[in-house]
Amino acid sequence: MSNWINFKELRAKLDFEAVLRHYGVEVKRKGNQHHGYCPLPNHHGKKNSPSFSAQLERGIFQCFGCGAKGNVLEFAGMMKNVDVSNGSALRDVALELQQRFCPEIGDADKPRNASAMAEHPKKPAISPAIVNAPLDFELKGLDQNHPYLLSRGYSKETIAHFGLGFCSRGLLKDRVAIPLHSHKGQIIGYAGRVVDDSKVTEENPRYRLPSKRERGDKVFEFRKTLFLYNGFRIKSPVERLIAVESFTAVWWLYQHGFEEAVATMGADSSERQAELIASLVKPNGQLWFMPDGDEAGERFAKSILLQVSQHRLVRWAKLQDGEQPIDLSEEELKRAFQQ
Repeated sequence: MSNWINFKELRAKLDFEAVLRHYGVEVKRKGNQHHGYCPLPNHHGKKNSPSFSAQLERGIFQCFGCGAKGNVLEFAGMMKNVDVSNGSALRDVALELQQRFCPEIGDADKPRNASAMAEHPKKPAISPAIVNAPLDFELKGLDQNHPYLLSRGYSKETIAHFGLGFCSRGLLKDRVAIPLHSHKGQIIGYAGRVVDDSKVTEENPRYRLPSKRERGDKVFEFRKTLFLYNGFRIKSPVERLIAVESFTAVWWLYQHGFEEAVATMGADSSERQAELIASLVKPNGQLWFMPDGDEAGERFAKSILLQVSQHRLVRWAKLQDGEQPIDLSEEELKRAFQQ
């Protein structure tokens, strides 16, 4: 049997229901969904709560109790107690699944002999991008007393809490630097906001996010769609979570007493972000979302409703046309979340 693995083809051909049964899961199918108790050996949530959900057709799963999630290969890896971020360990799990369930695809794309390899010389290996890796540095000398932040109404305590500051050099020169943290609280990049909106152009966007970078033979890539801004501060599921589009809305809500707020950093909530949002709300809790009062806000609202409402109670705090969360006073915010 060949050791050749085509991960994409294997994931597409694996029958997730068969894999679940292979690991002793009693599949309770409803359409293309399975819901039941979490079978993962490292599950730390309630044992008698049906918090585990698998989308059998798409080959993905999530446990709203322990927070584990991923595709069918990652599920198998977690069942075998391997580190699924370790490519070599996950490859061994994938090989076992291929041999058991899909032996026919083993050698499909591998050259058979020396002449074939001569006709198809091996291309230089390209390492897969390392996504949202922790930085090995922090920006120093940021000006937390810059007039832009203070003139927008943010207190010094709020500015310090979020680690904001005007940057006078480097890639974020003349921008407010915004630290971005992984769910573990590690800084994975900095966003930068211009302080003079009149200078916003296609080449000089209002927000600048971390770009792809290379170090030696490694490529590092930032993807905002894989985490939530301020999500790392919410250590366990809460009764009420507020979801907004922007960094500034999170700052404003925090300053007015609404600390449990996260942002998708854009009008579109990715599938991963929707999963994270749902996982941060208790099963009987509520998600409030407050999009901007514009077309992009409507898109944000539809994205949240479609993806999260099937898992948690969702409520929409609507704003007037052209209004943003940062336009509301503390009393107006309180009323908005009591409707």
